Amino acid sequence: MCSILKVSRSGYYDWNRRKPSTRFRVNENLKQQICKIYVESKKRYGSPKITMELRKQGVSASRPRVARLMQQCGIRSIVSKKYRVCTTDSNHGFMIAKNHLNRQFQVERPSSAWVSDISYIPTRAGWLYLTIIMDLFDRKIIGWSVSQNMEAISTVIAAWRMAIKNRPVHPGLIFHSDRGVQYACKEFVQELKSFEPSIIQSMSRKANCWDNAVAESFFKIIKSELNICKPYKPHSQTKIDLFDFIEIWYNRKRSHSSLGYLSPSEYEKQHFLKTA
Repeated sequence: MCSILKVSRSGYYDWNRRKPSTRFRVNENLKQQICKIYVESKKRYGSPKITMELRKQGVSASRPRVARLMQQCGIRSIVSKKYRVCTTDSNHGFMIAKNHLNRQFQVERPSSAWVSDISYIPTRAGWLYLTIIMDLFDRKIIGWSVSQNMEAISTVIAAWRMAIKNRPVHPGLIFHSDRGVQYACKEFVQELKSFEPSIIQSMSRKANCWDNAVAESFFKIIKSELNICKPYKPHSQTKIDLFDFIEIWYNRKRSHSSLGYLSPSEYEKQHFLKTA
């Protein structure tokens, strides 16, 4: 072996008897510290955060060095960048409606203002898209649809047709949404224009989620309370869960602080008893 590697016998025996270098011992100790931090973080930390944790412990090490030692140990962060699906495509050539709602989220009677939005739901079988229409009066979801594509007929038009079956439309109703192509396209605009009495279409300002904050808040609620961000269910089961959450829990039972801690159905019933 020495002959093939062109190493002298004395050089080999010297290497074999030599103690590990100071640098090697320091790196081995550092590897143990790195692995400990990595395990304590439940494998979430990468080299930048591990470097900072080492510094907190008084250990000086550069990030490239930590990354190199992690690679030697065969470890890396299990956290990847969150994959987000953008459901608002405002890069289109359709007309944009004026913001008539202007963040007036408190209204005094039903069908004064409806808000709508689209969000995505990951499932084991791929993405589903949930479209909702909410009446700001009682925060009730009066129309909704679940689709496997982002076409207007499957999303906003389907939700709109459910909404107008569930609740009468009053003259001057404001229909507010973001600037997404589904709301601006000719098919949906024509759907609104063909409906009598007249409907005022309203859209949020560019890149301003606060203009549609109530609809955005609903999706925050459903994704936290129903825990649908984990893609563990097939389409069929997800649709059943969405129906149960919206129609049974949210509309009928879930109390809202903005409604005096009544559910949308209770608030609606109380309103009609007062006006009867």
